Amino acid sequence: ESTGGYYSILLNPTDEGPFNPFSIREIRYAVNFLVDRDLIVNELLGGFGTSMFSNYGSFSAEYLRVLDVIETFQFRYNPSFAEKVITDELTIRGAEKIDGVWNYENEPIEITFFIRSDDPVRKAIGEILSSELEEIGFKVNKEFGDLNKAYVVVYGSNPAEQKWSLYTEGWGSSGVTRYDSVTLAQMYSPWFSSMPGNNNPSNWNYENEKLDELTQRIYSGEFNDKDERTSIIKEAMKEGVNESVRIFLASKIDQYVVNQEVDGIINALGAGVPSRFTPINVRTDSGTLDVGVKQIYQAAWNPIGGLGDTYSNQIWLSITDPILTGHPFSGEMMPIRSSWEVETDGITSSVDVPNDAIKWNPDSEKWDKVGNGISAKSKITYDLKFNQWHHEEEMNMNDIIYSVYFLSEWGSERTEDDRTYDADFSPQASQILNTLKGIRVIDDNTIEVYTDFWHFDSGEIASWGSVWSSMPWEIMASMEQIVVDGKSSFSRTESITKNINWLSLIIPNDANQVKMQLSTFEENEHIPNALKQFNPQNGFQNIRYDSSQEWIDENNHAVISNGPFYLDRYSPDSRTIVIKSFDYGNYVFEQGKWKEFENVKFPSINSVEFTQPYVLGSNEEILVSAENSSEIHYFIINSEGKIILNGIKEIVNSIAIINLDKNSAISEGVHTIKIFAASDDVLKPYEYSKSFMIISNDKEIPKVEVISDIKESEVNYWYVLLIIPIFSIIAVLVIRKSRLSANNK
Repeated sequence: ESTGGYYSILLNPTDEGPFNPFSIREIRYAVNFLVDRDLIVNELLGGFGTSMFSNYGSFSAEYLRVLDVIETFQFRYNPSFAEKVITDELTIRGAEKIDGVWNYENEPIEITFFIRSDDPVRKAIGEILSSELEEIGFKVNKEFGDLNKAYVVVYGSNPAEQKWSLYTEGWGSSGVTRYDSVTLAQMYSPWFSSMPGNNNPSNWNYENEKLDELTQRIYSGEFNDKDERTSIIKEAMKEGVNESVRIFLASKIDQYVVNQEVDGIINALGAGVPSRFTPINVRTDSGTLDVGVKQIYQAAWNPIGGLGDTYSNQIWLSITDPILTGHPFSGEMMPIRSSWEVETDGITSSVDVPNDAIKWNPDSEKWDKVGNGISAKSKITYDLKFNQWHHEEEMNMNDIIYSVYFLSEWGSERTEDDRTYDADFSPQASQILNTLKGIRVIDDNTIEVYTDFWHFDSGEIASWGSVWSSMPWEIMASMEQIVVDGKSSFSRTESITKNINWLSLIIPNDANQVKMQLSTFEENEHIPNALKQFNPQNGFQNIRYDSSQEWIDENNHAVISNGPFYLDRYSPDSRTIVIKSFDYGNYVFEQGKWKEFENVKFPSINSVEFTQPYVLGSNEEILVSAENSSEIHYFIINSEGKIILNGIKEIVNSIAIINLDKNSAISEGVHTIKIFAASDDVLKPYEYSKSFMIISNDKEIPKVEVISDIKESEVNYWYVLLIIPIFSIIAVLVIRKSRLSANNK
């Protein structure tokens, strides 16, 4: 069993065009009660999953920190309540129900539900919710398609055109970070360019200043300590859930079958079995590995505005190395291609920026010295580990400098005729750029970064300021020139808006476009402005231009990176991708590098002991026996779904003790106790839940000692596998983002 993806419903909140019921916040919120999350988990997922009420599921590192708020949502399936809310809101606005159908200004209210038909779970969710909406009185037009079609109809269209009203989304993660600064903004906030309108100035755009302000504070580290950060997250999460533009339904558990002759599989949190750690760590007698995947890709292969779908991202993470990444179980930042040293002293820290540090000036198109009297909150010194790119040229500081230039140029303030702006990429880049005070190159592989970003975890500071490149500078420069010339776009949004190609380096035509640009650069002896100040002698660039052109000629694609594998070939007809070990290069890590992650011990609860019914005033303790855990989080919930008691208890000698009588809100009745065993080393908690009776001490009811042995009473779900049909068509896979986010599925 491995971490799977999760499901959500995206609603179109536009208030332009024909009357749109989902422009009304209360109606969007009511949809939460039209969805039977238990049905999704128990029937559609066969028990392999858990309900979700916000963007944070049990797979998230933030889950336990915000669990007390998540538990307050408790969206129970209640179509009668949903219908009452919707009826009240529509009636206020002058709509009326005629022959069971809602009408507005004498026209039936029609909604278009885009349903993913390539996923049986999402198809079922769409069909069920469509029936609920029709039962309430809406006329529902169902449109079916895959992610490629959704990129055009849902994500690529102007919401005001109302080509869609709802969409069955699916998400996958590429890993876990201990302090997730991205997902909250990605799932709820307009500024991140993943909400309806996508920040495209030609579209109607969903707006929410409160969410933008709160999530930008999280993203940019504008908090004093851990408690303030958690408080901001809770406030933003509540606002996102109340807005209900994106409604979360359930997370799933994926089942994997692995040949017994394959050793070294790493079942990482967030990413699961297909994590970036598995391919380099796997060991087989044959030296090959066959991996069945659902799709090769359903977006575009470029590291700026592509690789946003789970399918391509999983392959990409095998052929590229980040500078650092989150530990696959604890989420703490760990080095991959650099060690680092952080200098800071709290949120009010002031580190002098040397006057020979530099910053890119997009107006003069050159690097300027920052001057005297400049300070920053943090200084990070990176000792970078270079090796060859896949086309056999050595990585060097030019690649790093160009990546800093690119962030600065494409993240700078947009002017009306700015051609270095992308609606998907630039708003995110600008947040990092706004804190960047300067960089200083120390030697061939050492660089200092000065930033106004601060975090109580120094690893997060190192992640924020990280300078790295996933592709050689000449490929980046070629792509940039192609986009600036208006021949292609980095992102889906710009592609649809400008009616141009979405640049994909794996496609031969696009790769040839890159090759022709490289040839033009070489003929003109072109040196990018970003590199001129660092390379006084001309000619250095031609070696790179030649090598990249030769690579494209030989491989028929322009995917060149620095990871343990390289992309050997892609065959769309046979739906096969072959990636090969980078044995001919000087790659820095050996096979089996991540053995320490193969057999990780997860938190678990062995037993929960207490007497039923629980008698008020008895001071009887609830004993929780746990393994591989440092603490438990517990919740007592009454019959109305309200949390009346919650807390955290340290585990001492494998035991944690809960006493209910210390809380005056405890009263008679049926209650539910939820217990989560947690560990700092493995962030996925173990969950226990049980209903029990509380009585007053004047009642005489026979008492029964309840000893719930969790391990013996766990349900064995393997039999479910025998009855779940194989829906997906399996393709075959023959075996930069430093801050993790979710990918479309």
